[in-house]
Amino acid sequence: MSKKVVIVGSGNAALSAGIAALEKGAEVTIYEKAEKKMSGGNTKYTAGAMRFSYENGDQLMGLLKNPKDKRIKNTDFGSYTQEKFEKDLLNFNDGRPLSHEQKILVSKSLETIQWLSSHNVKFEPIYSRQSFLKNGKHIFWGGLTLASENEGVGLFDQELDAFLSLGGTIFYDSPVTNLIYESGKVKGVCVNEEKVNADSVILASGGFEANDELRKSYIGDNWINAKVRGTPHNTGDGLKMALEIGAVKHGLYNGCHATPMDLHMKNYGGLDLEPSERKNYRKICYFLGIMINAKGKRFLDEGKNFRNYTYAQYGKIVLDQPGHFAWQVFDSKVFDLLYEEYTFHDAHFVEADTIDDLITKMDGVDKIETKKTITEFNNSININTSFDPTILDGKSTNGLEIEKSNWAQKIDKGPYRAFPVTGGITFTYGGLKVDKNGSVLDTKNNPINGLFACGELVGGVFFNGYPGGSGLTSGAVFGRMAGYGSVQEG
Repeated sequence: MSKKVVIVGSGNAALSAGIAALEKGAEVTIYEKAEKKMSGGNTKYTAGAMRFSYENGDQLMGLLKNPKDKRIKNTDFGSYTQEKFEKDLLNFNDGRPLSHEQKILVSKSLETIQWLSSHNVKFEPIYSRQSFLKNGKHIFWGGLTLASENEGVGLFDQELDAFLSLGGTIFYDSPVTNLIYESGKVKGVCVNEEKVNADSVILASGGFEANDELRKSYIGDNWINAKVRGTPHNTGDGLKMALEIGAVKHGLYNGCHATPMDLHMKNYGGLDLEPSERKNYRKICYFLGIMINAKGKRFLDEGKNFRNYTYAQYGKIVLDQPGHFAWQVFDSKVFDLLYEEYTFHDAHFVEADTIDDLITKMDGVDKIETKKTITEFNNSININTSFDPTILDGKSTNGLEIEKSNWAQKIDKGPYRAFPVTGGITFTYGGLKVDKNGSVLDTKNNPINGLFACGELVGGVFFNGYPGGSGLTSGAVFGRMAGYGSVQEG
């Protein structure tokens, strides 16, 4: 008799778990508390990019929706080794060694993407955001090369198709309120007060970023001011249910993925918009300009590294500024390099032909100090180094209290634009501890019989930030692991 597996949630991690369990012959049912159009957790809010290790461009060809794309012949995908992936993660660990979870993420990243591809989940090179043209060739930078066709919405759609084609069942408007825990074993869930029996339960219900109380309690008072970038349904339900039956907390509970977001966006990215549009409220091209706070001062190194390695941290720094906001300032030299989110129909910005006129339109800033900051920045540029966004070009400032390490260009060519931003939270880092099978561990480090977890609920994967695209990959890696683990004998 096939095992009965219940999965809580319907995002990338949940669907990966479901596909894996179905592969092993299980009867799999997903319960999603959101209505159908709001299903998919945070997955639909993403650009669908997935970071994984690869040795060369040849390893990517079998993953592509259109390997005959004419651009590929003129593309340098480079390589992204496991060693590089590990190094990138260590840069955010604040001195910690690689965690057990991080080692799993790195070592299983390529095979998991290949596994998704075997289920007809296909990808495409991220030409618009992860490459620049250089001498007629598309040069990829930062180790992030592929995204699902049609971004996060496409990833969800393709994974859902795979899940359903294998015989999986999904119910919407079906919140799981409790785990059925008897005699030391999880034996099912309660859905809308109805008991549903199961041999295994997989929690894939996301973090607690949409829960004001938990966000304030775990991350800090300041986070009540954060814009929530993703789904309103990630309120920590699975976390609370697991903790109630003895699961151990794991990971950095006061850490989270925090991105600069449009100051005037609605929470959750505007629920009246299509999911694919909601991601456009983020504003992550700060590396091409400067950011100025209410005091008229720069407060971080905009060019510290490729934005893949800073954007998940810089939202927190913006949120910590006076009034919890900043302005991103650009001149026309870089307008054509700004991502489409800056020309998004609901993007908020001011524009002027002169710097002085621009500053008068920048609400909430000290006008005199802002002018001084821009003047000093312009006078500090290293003019002997060429601007090159495909590399860490070393085009820096010299003599400022906070230097800009790369891509420093004078802000001197009108028209000028400034975009108001605040800090936005995408997902939380604290969660549960799981073993190599995805089983949730208790406070004595023993598996809780019948209970598994994946996705945002797995703690210990990220600490003080993360390399972009790792989140979706982590969801798929640990989802697949939990799916296989849930049907093992024992």
